[in-house]
Amino acid sequence: MPKTNLASMTIEQLLQLRTDLEKVLSRKANELQSQLVKLGGEIKPIRMGRGTSLRGRKIAPKYRSPEGEIWAGRGMKPRWLTEAMKQEKK
Repeated sequence: MPKTNLASMTIEQLLQLRTDLEKVLSRKANELQSQLVKLGGEIKPIRMGRGTSLRGRKIAPKYRSPEGEIWAGRGMKPRWLTEAMKQEKK
């Protein structure tokens, strides 16, 4: 396949190239999915983005004040902890 200079192409040519690429990629994806189904595989959706599976999960508290207040170590430090650190308490 000859290399094309994208910078020299017009907008219409670039849009046509994009639609051609989408067609080829969707055709290839359909072929691969049908081959996977024939092999007995399972198609799982792909997670896009940088999310993590740990988001929103509860964790055990790491810090506890003498009054019973707790902090898990996530997010901003609570006021009682910053005050205790200023007083150089452990």
